[in-house]
Amino acid sequence: MSVFLTLTRRELASHFFSLRGYVIMAGVQLLLGASLLTVVYLLNGRAYDLPFTEKFPQTEFFWLVLLMVSPVITMRTFAQEKSSGTFETLMTTPVSDGHVILAKFFGSYLFFMAAFLPMLTYPFLLEHYAHETIAVDNGAVLSLGLGIALFGAFFMAMGCFASSLTRSQIVAAVLTFAAGTSLFILGYLADLRPSEINWWHPILQHISILQHMEDFSTGIVDSRPIVYYLSLTCLFLFLTLKSVGSRRWK
Repeated sequence: MSVFLTLTRRELASHFFSLRGYVIMAGVQLLLGASLLTVVYLLNGRAYDLPFTEKFPQTEFFWLVLLMVSPVITMRTFAQEKSSGTFETLMTTPVSDGHVILAKFFGSYLFFMAAFLPMLTYPFLLEHYAHETIAVDNGAVLSLGLGIALFGAFFMAMGCFASSLTRSQIVAAVLTFAAGTSLFILGYLADLRPSEINWWHPILQHISILQHMEDFSTGIVDSRPIVYYLSLTCLFLFLTLKSVGSRRWK
């Protein structure tokens, strides 16, 4: 356990003790702030039938930052170690591959959550400074936070797997962004109403990240999306373990 905590602390330090980490956090807050301003503009003096927690994930800046920040955070996890020549040194130390992978995953995941955590205060800021009384649904805020946490775990695991496949951080970032964007596009296809019932439409609805985020933002906590994203997270961590372990066969 002490080995895992030491490696996790090392991974977190690489984010928080570098200018790169603070640039990422500043970029996340800039785009999330742009989403907040968009929602405030839409709600300013106008009747709107959606609560803040449901409208906020529908802004384009929200999905832009969610899809872009994951590749930027995870692209260095293994690719940088390989390109700098420290990967073999790390993997020949008396630690297991699983400890290294979990430490890099949790280090990246904790940094991701630290970057997104201020977003959960936006509804309460609006409630405090609005001229009219705004009722904030605490359950919906917590549900939205749960959705972002599950999405973050999935994207971090997918990013770690992409980074383990290559020595180039750019290639790792492109692979992660392409996979996330593909799921985002599939979510739009799931919203289409086909003229006749097709076998693929229920599948698209089941894997639609847009539909899942919409449910979380309205306060709906369904066990199926939770199991779905936890399963995908475990799957990509397992694939990362196999990818890292394949060095013994080369």
